[in-house]
This record gives sequence, C-alpha cells and structure tokens, in this order.
Amino acid sequence: MTSTNSTTIMTISLALWASLAATSASADNTETCHWQPERAVTFIVPWGTGGGTDANARRLASLLEEQMGVPFNVVNRTGGNGVVGHTSLARGRPDGYTIGAATVEIDTMHWLGLTPLTYQDITPIALINRSSPGVVVQNNSPYETLEALLDEARQNPGELTASGTAQGGIWHLALAGMLKAEGLAPDAIRWIPSQGAGPALKELMAGGVDVATPSLSEARNLIEQGELKALGYMSDTPMEQMPEVPLTADTLESGWTLSAFVTVSGPDGLPDEIACAYEQAIETAINSEAWAEFKRSSGTQVVFENRHETAQLLAEADRQLGEVVEAIGLAK
Repeated sequence: MTSTNSTTIMTISLALWASLAATSASADNTETCHWQPERAVTFIVPWGTGGGTDANARRLASLLEEQMGVPFNVVNRTGGNGVVGHTSLARGRPDGYTIGAATVEIDTMHWLGLTPLTYQDITPIALINRSSPGVVVQNNSPYETLEALLDEARQNPGELTASGTAQGGIWHLALAGMLKAEGLAPDAIRWIPSQGAGPALKELMAGGVDVATPSLSEARNLIEQGELKALGYMSDTPMEQMPEVPLTADTLESGWTLSAFVTVSGPDGLPDEIACAYEQAIETAINSEAWAEFKRSSGTQVVFENRHETAQLLAEADRQLGEVVEAIGLAK
C-alpha cells in the first residue's frame, strides 16, 4: 500500500470517527432533554406590562403552553430598575417551575451599585430578542451623517444633548460607549435623562435635545413619517424593515455595536437536563410561524441563541458594559 493511500484511509477513518462521536454526543444531549413540567410554571418578567420584554415573554409563554401542556403564568415583578424581578428569578427554586425574562440589565445593575446580583447568578437558557439602538435626529437637523454629528461633538464637546432613557440606562451606555470607542469623551454629547424612549422622542421632536438613541424599532414609525431621520444603527446586521440605515459596524472606525437583549433564564443551579428541555422547546417556538408573525407585527427580527451562546453573550456584555459604566463615572 502506498503512503498516499495510507494517508487517505487514515483521513477517512478519522472523519468517520469524528462523525460518529458527534452523532453519539448529539444523541447523548437529546437523551438529557426529556424533562417535562407536570404543573404550572411561573414566568417572571422584571419589567411592567405593555413593554417589549413583557410582550415577548407573554407570546412565548403562550407557545410554550401549547408545547409543554401546562400553564405558563407570566408574573411582572417590577421595582428597583429591574433588581426586584431579576433577584426573584435568581433565587427561585431550580426545579424547572420558575423561569424568567432576564434582560441586559443583569449586566449593568451590579456595576451601577444597585445590587450584587450578576449574570453568574442565573442559568441562561436561550436568547429570544435583541434590539440595537439607532442614532436619531430631527428631519431638519443639519447633520446628514453620523460622522458629521461626531465631528461636531469632537469640535464642541458638551454642546450637543441626547436622550433615550434614564441615566445609566442601556441607551445611555450605547451612546457613551460609542463616543468612547471613537476616541471622544463619553460625555462629549451630554445625556438628558428621560423616562424611556417615548418621552425622549417627543423631546427630540420638540427641539429639547439634539439626538436620541432608542432602539431603531421604537423610532421606526416617526422615521417613516418623515419626522425624524436615522444617522446610524448600532449593529453589524441591517434591520429588516429599514435596511437603508447605515450600520456603525461599517461606518465607524471602531466598528462599535451594542444591543439590548431578552433571554429566557432560570434560577442559579438549574439542572442541565431541565435547561436543555426548555432550550429545545423555545427553539421550536421561535421557529414557528406564530412567532414570526408576532415579530413582524412588532417590527423586530426573529433571533435565537442556545444556552451556551447565551452564556457567552452575557459574559461579554457584562465586560463591555462595565467598561462604559466606569468610563462615565457611574461605577460603584
């Protein structure tokens, strides 16, 4: 037998072995995913009714009910800028009967000194929603590009103002992080706190601030009506409904991107077989036409990441957001 033939046979053998090993591992993983709830499940939402997190949780809960055959009771446990609900989720019994919508704030609250709770105190199951902010100005604003806006902030730091959420909220951190990444002071555009995206957009249209950085989907209607214009989208993937908005990943030298997100997570210590079963059920729900229609109606895109990818996301976002919180002097 020639050396070439020996090498070929060895390569094929190794490939077959790897394939069989992967198949076996997959089968083993499937075997651990047979857990099913036998009674009602509590689905904790750390934010109020009517918001995006609540809407995503309630639609998903209804689809999980259909799949798993038990009620999923959505409970809004609000307060403390997300601390109450996230703490309730983290400290629940890890038996599969308490899950919840852990949001990006699990990666900011401890940096802001609101709680010692971190992403390490929950068990990630899946990512179900991701939204990135837009950089939005009045339609008659003199700034036609994001680069022009940043040049103004560079030449006249502190003259421009922006809003979108409370001080230290995710849309504030998005703007401050972008400025920092582009070599500007994080307060080169001064932040004016608001009670959310709606009030901030009203303030922008009234001329009270120069810029707003809510999620692009929240500003979409006003942009389409010609009231506002979007200079950038802090993402590396276009928004399906507004593909013409420039991506910061492409237009900025730093390639800065950031997103808020909603995960389904369980209490600390949730057994892997239960997390795996929920992950599979959630993936099935996310791939359904019912979920696709829900996302179309809300102007957002279908996203899903498994529990391992979600764990990586939580760790990386914690690092990234911690750096921004420290840069703007809010770390405690």
